[in-house]
Amino acid sequence: MILHAAESDSLIDSQETILPKDGIVMDPTLLIKLGRWQWWFLVSINIFFLLVGQAAAVLLGRFYYDQGGNSKWMATLVQTAAFPVLFIPLYFLPSQKEDQSTSSTPHSILVIALIYFFLGLIIAGDNMLYSTGLLYLSASTYSIISSTQLAFNAVFSYFINSQKFTALIFNAVIILSLSVALIGVNDDSDGPAGVSSRKHIIGFICTLAASAIYSLLLSLMQLTFQKVLKKETFSVVLQMQICTAFVATCASLVGLFASGEWKTLHGEMENFGKGRVSYAMTLVWTAVSWQVCSVGVVGLIFVVSSLFSNVISTLSLAVTPIAAVIVFHDKMNGVKVIAMLMAIWGSASYIYQNYLDDSKARKALADVSDLHNA
Repeated sequence: MILHAAESDSLIDSQETILPKDGIVMDPTLLIKLGRWQWWFLVSINIFFLLVGQAAAVLLGRFYYDQGGNSKWMATLVQTAAFPVLFIPLYFLPSQKEDQSTSSTPHSILVIALIYFFLGLIIAGDNMLYSTGLLYLSASTYSIISSTQLAFNAVFSYFINSQKFTALIFNAVIILSLSVALIGVNDDSDGPAGVSSRKHIIGFICTLAASAIYSLLLSLMQLTFQKVLKKETFSVVLQMQICTAFVATCASLVGLFASGEWKTLHGEMENFGKGRVSYAMTLVWTAVSWQVCSVGVVGLIFVVSSLFSNVISTLSLAVTPIAAVIVFHDKMNGVKVIAMLMAIWGSASYIYQNYLDDSKARKALADVSDLHNA
């Protein structure tokens, strides 16, 4: 799941996003260049892209399986295959002159290429686990379990990126952990038709493992920015998403052909419940939805912070069960309702911590501006 923020934080969630050490605004000068209403407008637009893109991608992924799709590698491929869409915002970014003293040497370019290759392989494997989880779980259960990525993120960021572990973050980790525990012990499973209890457990484990790996991926990406790239601009984040998504797409294609699943794709299209055109459009719009989500993830990284981007991504996963109930008529028993409310509560704790960090950053920026004017 990309930089579901991405890619994508989320790279964004998705995509994936890269969590800063302190969670404060990444580019303070942006607060000076933009008026308050313009800043909030950009934030709102990117939140819309992230929420709509991620929710649509999850629901379309479930629709693909419900209508007869059965290729896990195809479901994995569409999560990154539309990465060329990211060239659109990259193209419109103003070109920036790079300081020759900090330009990459051939050795550093090779190191960066190897890091992107390694991260891309992790993304492909992580997407495969997410696809397996969505195959064996309902969209609502899948989304609630996936929301634990925020708890895993806090833990990995603490050990890898030295992110502070406040009381609010600790509260979010505990609440989100209890939320997924409720889903795990819920005997009244409501998986898709024909899914056995054994496969339901496999789906649960794969989704939980995917959330943990995704969070580890975010911390590794943040470490790459801190130790290798040593800069975190909108264009650099987009370039990382494009390169890693390209590697993940190639790996998914290899998996599709090596597994032999490509031989079943024609039969899937012919027997798809809503017809061949619907089959093709489902895959296309699933891929586009993931990249719309990635644009929102990267946009929030640039305009606010990567921590905020990841929180919004997780919040989307927490409320997606409501959309699943409306679209697929998923069963929402008492345990799942409580688990969803706990997931929202945990996300809210993280959001409030981000608000406190953001307020502190704004105050510090205002003090610096006053000092400069004086």
